[in-house]
Amino acid sequence: MALQCQRNSYRTEFSSKVVSCDPGQLVISKKKKQPGYEVILEDTILFPEGGGQPDDRGKLNDVDVLRVTRKQDKAVHFVETPLEVGSEVRMEVDWTRRFDHMQQHSGQHLITAIAEAKFGYKTTSWELGSKVSSIEMDTPAITMDQLSELEWEVNDCIRRQIPMTPRLLEPGSPELDQVRSRGLPDDHMGPVRVVEIEGIDSNTCCGTHVSNLSHLQAIKLLSMEKGKKGKTNVTFVAGNRVLEYVGRAHNREKSLTGILKCPPEEHAEMADKLQKSLKLTNKTCTGLLRDVAVLEAQRYKSQPNRDPVFSLHRKEGDSEFMNIVANEIGNENALVLLSVGDEKGAGTFLLSGPADVVEAMGPKVAEVLEGKGAAKRGRFQGKATKLSNLKMAEDVLREHFKTQQAA
Repeated sequence: MALQCQRNSYRTEFSSKVVSCDPGQLVISKKKKQPGYEVILEDTILFPEGGGQPDDRGKLNDVDVLRVTRKQDKAVHFVETPLEVGSEVRMEVDWTRRFDHMQQHSGQHLITAIAEAKFGYKTTSWELGSKVSSIEMDTPAITMDQLSELEWEVNDCIRRQIPMTPRLLEPGSPELDQVRSRGLPDDHMGPVRVVEIEGIDSNTCCGTHVSNLSHLQAIKLLSMEKGKKGKTNVTFVAGNRVLEYVGRAHNREKSLTGILKCPPEEHAEMADKLQKSLKLTNKTCTGLLRDVAVLEAQRYKSQPNRDPVFSLHRKEGDSEFMNIVANEIGNENALVLLSVGDEKGAGTFLLSGPADVVEAMGPKVAEVLEGKGAAKRGRFQGKATKLSNLKMAEDVLREHFKTQQAA
């Protein structure tokens, strides 16, 4: 038996009686489960997930339906509040979500049918995503010309306003031999539902669909990418998603025009120029930082009565900068505390000096800076969450020297 949502996918309200209401759990994640009730009705306009299409959302009376799953030929509605068995409930479907799924699913049928008829590319699977959907086709590659031709053909079918209708066939019917199918679920019961695009395609399917291809509005094929095992994935948007996609693209275009100070047709060229310029600037800055690292180390070493603790913070530095300074100063005659990053927040630090001292004091410095790290060959390097405590870390190191001298 087909559900009401499969007989009339445009119906948004419906009444039916509660057949059963049993305690259950909705699995949110591996560690989180939500208690509630599993409700089965005599019939429903809320589609259970299946055929690559996500389930509907809606209400039973004023109770939100959080999930709809299929159990043989029944739909199981998960709700937080119990409903009385035998009572009649009023259903409402989330039409925005439903119609979006209808457009994407019907769009997939059309793309699949045309791709197979025109190029011989069979669909092996598909996914209805939250933003874009994808179809896996049994071909190692699709050319840009083929993609453009496929897009033109499917949109021409939409302009021709071709009807799309579901019908039921009895198992074993000879007509099923002419129907495109990737098989039925193991627990399938009753008649086989077939969705037809008049004169184009006939396919077994349990999902909700538009009644006429004109309701798809438009289809945009976005890209093709290499898939698994010699297959190709084609991504697309249909219906209202095309308008949303164009809207987002237009807003990005306006923003980039303001940032790049050039018309849209020059965005790519300007971005390429800026990227090359940035790479050159970064290379120059890296060279200058290396020079600064050497000069800082030499300046410290040239002091006749230098402090046994040398501390240096460089916001724009990196690990290489710290290692250059440490290498120039050496590990024997001083404790060197170096840091890079946000001086009031997080960053990285390095402590170098005599191996035994570094191994003993490294964890203490990490504790003061509220970070962690490890010692290796006379150096203790780690991440800090509170570089604002650098002065306190210096004091800890100086106190260590005083204690040693006193001893």
